[in-house]
Amino acid sequence: MNLSEKMKKISDFSNKSLLLVDDDSPFRERLARAMEKKGFQVSQAEGVKKGIEAVKLECPGFAVVDLRLSDGNGLEVVKEIKKNKSDSRVIMLTGYGNIPTAVEAVKDGAIDYLAKPADADDVEKALLAESNKKAPPPENPMSADRVKWEHIHRVFELCNRNVSETARRLKMHRRTLQRILSKRSPK
Repeated sequence: MNLSEKMKKISDFSNKSLLLVDDDSPFRERLARAMEKKGFQVSQAEGVKKGIEAVKLECPGFAVVDLRLSDGNGLEVVKEIKKNKSDSRVIMLTGYGNIPTAVEAVKDGAIDYLAKPADADDVEKALLAESNKKAPPPENPMSADRVKWEHIHRVFELCNRNVSETARRLKMHRRTLQRILSKRSPK
């Protein structure tokens, strides 16, 4: 079965509105521009509070919600969307993928769960996949080294670029962390 048989088109939907909820502004802006080019009518929110406000104003047909937001948990936004419009197609994004949160996201109404950084093509495939089928795997997934590098840099940023605190939280030696941080990202 080829990809076109598994995936609907945005033109097949009457409600093309897409709500992006993510506190990473550069990522959110980039994804918003890419999704507009794909035919979605995009609105954005940078946190749980603004996301819930946006849902109350106009419940979107589609949503991409980050799990961890600066002012709370993205699952609250998913619950609000599903309460207002049960047929909305919601994707959870996170830099911290794990099985319990994936299960909880699906129970709360998300149709798929993607690890960050996801590109616009992966998001589109997940949003438009047939409801009883999973989206096809990404063509060019990140390597394990790249995923590790992304995670280390995210924790480093969350620790306000403090090497000692980051090393303690990652349970690694400070010098090892410094060597990793000095290298360029793997492909």
